Amino acid sequence: MLSPGDVISYLEMCAPFGVNLQRGMNYRIRDGESLILMSQRSGAPYQDRVEQDGRIIIYEGHDLPRTRGVVNPKIVDQPEFQPNGKPTQNGLFAEAARKFKEGIFPPERVRVFEKIRDGIWVYNGVFELIDSWQEKSGSRKVFKFKLQLVGDVPFSERSRSVSLEHDRVIPTHVKLEVWKRDKGCCVRCGSSKNLHFDHIIPYSLGGSSKESENIQLLCAKHNLEKHDAIQ
Repeated sequence: MLSPGDVISYLEMCAPFGVNLQRGMNYRIRDGESLILMSQRSGAPYQDRVEQDGRIIIYEGHDLPRTRGVVNPKIVDQPEFQPNGKPTQNGLFAEAARKFKEGIFPPERVRVFEKIRDGIWVYNGVFELIDSWQEKSGSRKVFKFKLQLVGDVPFSERSRSVSLEHDRVIPTHVKLEVWKRDKGCCVRCGSSKNLHFDHIIPYSLGGSSKESENIQLLCAKHNLEKHDAIQ
């Protein structure tokens, strides 16, 4: 079972869904679950950002695929519909946000995974899709989606219950700094397996997500042993 802050490989990320994830936006990919893959790394293809101390993600929609008729997708409006009239992933997520805003359905639950280095992903937790819009980016229009962190729902459960233990996302630059500082290994035993971004001072005791000094890498064993104790 994945928990927010877990560091995983691409295959570990795909395993709970039983598919190879080939795109960043995945609306109800399996068992009614939606997920997105984000990145704030230098050179990332889309302008994703985190706001409000990690409680809000503003996620950019995706471009037309590069085809014979589309040489440069970055100069074309991001599409809401396919040529056959069916909605794109942008369209599916936008419609879900619209139905929530109109009070038709509850907000779409979306699991968020973040790429921090090649082959290295972090599970950021469960968010609710609460808004979407289109805005100008240069000469074209792009989709933007607003997601609000609500806590974690274990992969083994499909209930709508919310855990408040995980209430913010560690900023990308902090993750990268900690990963480099701790050399991609548990600070206790040096293991490079089953890693987790851990708060040295827990949330409940005022610990910050924005300072690398309060974040460390722990393996699953030492993370479980620590729990909420200050070490």
